[in-house]
Amino acid sequence: MRDMHHKKQSPSRNKNRQKRERKPRKPIQFRRMLKKAARVCIGFILVTVVWTVCAEMYEVFANATFFKLERIEMSRLRKLSRDEIVTLAGVKLGDSLLKLDLQHVAEQLEKNPWIENLNVRRRFPGTLSIEITERVPVAVVNMGYLYYLDDKGEIFKPLTEGDRLDFPILTGITEEDLVKDAEGTKNMISSALGLMELLKKGTVFRLEDVSEIHLDNGYGYTLFTARGGIPVKLGNKDFQEKLARFNRIYQNLTAQIASLEYVDLNYSDKIVVKKV
Repeated sequence: MRDMHHKKQSPSRNKNRQKRERKPRKPIQFRRMLKKAARVCIGFILVTVVWTVCAEMYEVFANATFFKLERIEMSRLRKLSRDEIVTLAGVKLGDSLLKLDLQHVAEQLEKNPWIENLNVRRRFPGTLSIEITERVPVAVVNMGYLYYLDDKGEIFKPLTEGDRLDFPILTGITEEDLVKDAEGTKNMISSALGLMELLKKGTVFRLEDVSEIHLDNGYGYTLFTARGGIPVKLGNKDFQEKLARFNRIYQNLTAQIASLEYVDLNYSDKIVVKKV
């Protein structure tokens, strides 16, 4: 009797059989999908309706007489005028106070170089409040063009027609200095402001007697007298002591100022007066 041998099937044949014996697909739940889509549509419609109603209500309130701009309150001004501020702010009486873009108003006002700080607020029912701090010029900086320097040491505005020139003039600073050595230049300007404060307190030689302050990064500071334009060399330090010594002789020097070439105070115990 002949033996019957059972042959083992190859793995590739098993895989083909598994592919043929795939599980049946689940039916697509069209009803459930339609319900979800309907919910999304209804939600979108509700949001749109609510948004439209709110927008319409906002328009009604914003245009109501109660929210009309009736007053523009402003802090006291020195250099600028009220009309300049209102024009630059781009607002007018009768505008909707609710619709005013305060950030835009502030950005417009900040374009004016005279404005150092400002605060713009709504004050219901119908007031716009504009509080402004103006810059205070204390000197003119000559950098090829003339610029105002404020009491914080900031160069903030080129001089134009009608600007006052009755300030001490700072020289020796260039635009290149401001770019290449901003910190060092700012420190020199700060020291010049401190020197000006000392001169304001002077009893004999005062700030009014100075026409120019020259700044030199190496040598220091030189004052030029308003009368005769005589250089008064101070150096870099001990301004108070040097000016105190100069105060004691300045009155006597005024009588012979036309014959002076310079005065050198950059010593610890003497004054050098050079005559022509």
